[in-house]
Amino acid sequence: MSKKLLITGSSGLIGSEVCQYFAKELGYDIHGVDNNQRAVFFGPQGDTRWNQHRLESDLKGFVHHELDIRDRQGVIELIAKVKPDAIVHTAAQPSHDRAAAIPFDDFDTNAVGTLNMLEAARRACPEAPFVHMSTNKVYGDRPNTIRLKELETRWDYEDPAYEHGIAEDFSIDQSKHSLFGASKVAADVIVQEYGRYFGMPTCCLRGGCLTGPNHSGVELHGFLSYLVKCNLEEKEYRVFGYKGKQVRDNIHSLDVARFMGAFVQAPRVAEVYNLGGGKSNSCSILEAFAIAEKFTDKKQKYTYIDENRIGDHICYYSDLRKMKAHYPGWETTQSLEETIRQIVEAWKQRG
Repeated sequence: MSKKLLITGSSGLIGSEVCQYFAKELGYDIHGVDNNQRAVFFGPQGDTRWNQHRLESDLKGFVHHELDIRDRQGVIELIAKVKPDAIVHTAAQPSHDRAAAIPFDDFDTNAVGTLNMLEAARRACPEAPFVHMSTNKVYGDRPNTIRLKELETRWDYEDPAYEHGIAEDFSIDQSKHSLFGASKVAADVIVQEYGRYFGMPTCCLRGGCLTGPNHSGVELHGFLSYLVKCNLEEKEYRVFGYKGKQVRDNIHSLDVARFMGAFVQAPRVAEVYNLGGGKSNSCSILEAFAIAEKFTDKKQKYTYIDENRIGDHICYYSDLRKMKAHYPGWETTQSLEETIRQIVEAWKQRG
């Protein structure tokens, strides 16, 4: 009998990639949980129903469950009924800008929703690996205290201790997180605690810029996807502060799904990993403009606003050494240029 994967946020970028990877590469039956809340948070341009329909037509045996993870009883009943062999939790309110306007929705979705999932899993299938999509925003703005150097098109770390990027032992305390970052800290810590306290195989993946061709990018969430969309439509992209030299490492959704697969097949208890593209897949906004222009043949239109977003990182890329040490068969397979090329093609097809 096939193993069963239950995944929340199944119509989102990471969720849909995980559905396909686990179904096609690992042979799982997929139970997707999604209620298109992204359209509520971000309006029609955040709608993910198209992705749900794609999964329903592409994946044999895919079962969609229209459920809000804030519905505690609904979550408990669903997990008891499905009794999954593995759980991947990607559902979230994902924007740190949006969170300040909807603090209850943000905390109830990110923190309480995660607790609902964990407790339901503990009651029904405590041995099932539980993978939680956390965020690098749990580190707040503390990365901005690292000594930096300004280069022609980007900021970079000057302190040699961060030559490989930010590792998992970096402090999450005494910094400004945004309300989104705070709700994700609560979720991250409770996922670790269910691992440590109850011995459940859990992990938190502290993602940076997760991207790929199936992203419904909007201004407040989905930097590369939205940037490419603006370029193709010749719309103005707004750059907030730091001279456009702020740096992020970008990881393709396929490589995220591949790591989740590696963890589920060889789970550990209460682990934390900084999941990103690493230094080789990092770029500033100015550098991203140049790569996008190469694939679209269109000059990027942008406006510079001399005010950075609250809690925004000046430079952040992940130290991938712990991930590679624990799972030596895993590495990033999609380069930054290839990822941007795929995003360009996807927007053209959707357009």
